[in-house]
Amino acid sequence: MTSTAAGIHWANVVTSVRLVLALSLWALGPAASWTIVAIASTGATLDLVDGPLARRSGRVSAFGARFDMETDAFLILTLSVFVWWTGHAGAWVVASGAMRYAFIAAGWGLPWMRGSLPPSVRRQAVCVVQIVALIVALAPIVTPPLSTAISAVGLAILTWSFALDVAWLARRR
Repeated sequence: MTSTAAGIHWANVVTSVRLVLALSLWALGPAASWTIVAIASTGATLDLVDGPLARRSGRVSAFGARFDMETDAFLILTLSVFVWWTGHAGAWVVASGAMRYAFIAAGWGLPWMRGSLPPSVRRQAVCVVQIVALIVALAPIVTPPLSTAISAVGLAILTWSFALDVAWLARRR
């Protein structure tokens, strides 16, 4: 069986669990760092499940893809704020978490930015790299300057990926 009820599919249930895990991080706060690392790692691992589950069950949907993407964006925002709050990197690291929301906001003033992007393995891989980089940067045994460098590399890769998408949209306006 691929759904828990009419219209609710297991892939979206997995994504919902990921969202609840990301939300639970805020209840813990950044002080519980190994717990944060464990919960974030669980959520990141579950991210490997929802997409394949949707494809295998024939339940791929635009909603599911968007729900997955926005859950990833919220987790990145959460982790980037915690990396900053724990002193593992400067406030600039929050740019990692703000990037998706800045991209959406840009579409309010620039209608061509609201265009549809084609599916991208690059985008998926960069998202995974960013989440893993932030989780590693939060680990208590990873301290500055290493945590700062890891965060900077993650942000640079994420910035590059967003720049490619903006350029693609700009060429097609």
